[in-house]
Amino acid sequence: MLTPLPAVQVMRLLDLEPDPWQIEVLESSHPRMLLNCCRQAGKSTTVAILGLTAALYVKNTRVLLLSRSHRQSHELFRTLMSFWKRFELPPPRKKTEDEVEFANGSRIVSLPCREDTIRGFANVSLLIIDEAARVPDDIYGAVNPMLAVSKGRLIALSTPCGKRGFFYNAWARGGATWQRIEIPAERIPRIGAEFLECQRVELGESWYRQEYCCSFESLEGLVYPDFARCVVAAGAAPAGKLVGGIDFGFRNPFAALWGVLDRDGVLWLTGEHYARQKPLSYHAQRLPKAARWYADPAGASDIAELQYAGFKVSAGDNTLRTGIAAVTARLEAGTLKVLPRACPNLLAEAELYRYDDPLDRQDGCTEIPVDSDNHALAALRYLISMLDQHKMARQPGKPREAASTESEPARPKKPWLSADNDALFEKRYFPRDPLTGELMWPPEWFPWRIGR
Repeated sequence: MLTPLPAVQVMRLLDLEPDPWQIEVLESSHPRMLLNCCRQAGKSTTVAILGLTAALYVKNTRVLLLSRSHRQSHELFRTLMSFWKRFELPPPRKKTEDEVEFANGSRIVSLPCREDTIRGFANVSLLIIDEAARVPDDIYGAVNPMLAVSKGRLIALSTPCGKRGFFYNAWARGGATWQRIEIPAERIPRIGAEFLECQRVELGESWYRQEYCCSFESLEGLVYPDFARCVVAAGAAPAGKLVGGIDFGFRNPFAALWGVLDRDGVLWLTGEHYARQKPLSYHAQRLPKAARWYADPAGASDIAELQYAGFKVSAGDNTLRTGIAAVTARLEAGTLKVLPRACPNLLAEAELYRYDDPLDRQDGCTEIPVDSDNHALAALRYLISMLDQHKMARQPGKPREAASTESEPARPKKPWLSADNDALFEKRYFPRDPLTGELMWPPEWFPWRIGR
């Protein structure tokens, strides 16, 4: 039987001198903890020691490790097991690449970031969510109930990633149920001022504040950096034509937006529907049937089903660059309005949807946004690209001009090639039988020509 040791003492036995904030975390017993940490703060090391001590010193303890990818949760598992090896303890009862079970019945499990494979764990004593700001909300919703009966601890640690997701919501609006500990770079003695100044210059002010100052920022390289200005302060949409856009999804969200196109061509967004892993019948019940819908052309079968159910829906335009340009044109012209609290998921995605870093792409292309956080925005793109089809080259507020004919003269008309040309129906144009000489197609076959 191992003699229980405080987590701070375990860290020192590993020849790791804890920072003051690490001592605060290791000594805390709060059931729900948020660690808002800068890069390279040592947050993974800290929670790995917490998980190891919980499993070694308390019988039948179950520790679950979760991150935004299986590779990252497995990396945290490897860090934890490297500490265990340094204690030269007896071999575990069972060990795989993703799970270890000790002689006292305690288990540590590294989980994949997939809802369909992480359900079913019970009596969880400690749930550690690494890179929590990047873990999808549905995954958090799947693992959080595992603590309901066991009343286990939840520790979520992350560097911020925009103003979205459960980590940001818990930090900003979670109330007194959470213990919050913020660790900016200035609290880390191992990170020098000269390095931080170089990072400020290279990353830019906004990205630097997010990565090293624990600030929840809008990401650099946003596709729609000024989207928030289209939200109106108050009021209601005027009368007009009801229109909407749909982006189909199942594991990815099904996203639908709708609103009113007024007489001045201004699009007022008045509602949205945003849900995962629901059948099409569920979504159809929540969409206004009177709207004219434009949907993801890749969902041909879904479009057909909605049409059969009485919806006026057709395929939208999925040309990415053209659609982004159409949305941007409305943002710049002020012809896109969003009513307050009407489209929360759309606004959340607009703060995250960004262009890919060309350094991360082999072709160096800067025109392709990151394919995530874009489902409601895709529905908006389908809608606007169809509403503004053949209009994007025109200046706002100006009527359509006739095409110029100076460069190429108009082709002369051919008045003889017409059904009103009697000459075409004279007898000499009708074929005759070569033997009898009689008309093969007598004029009587064309009664509408009689009397001309």
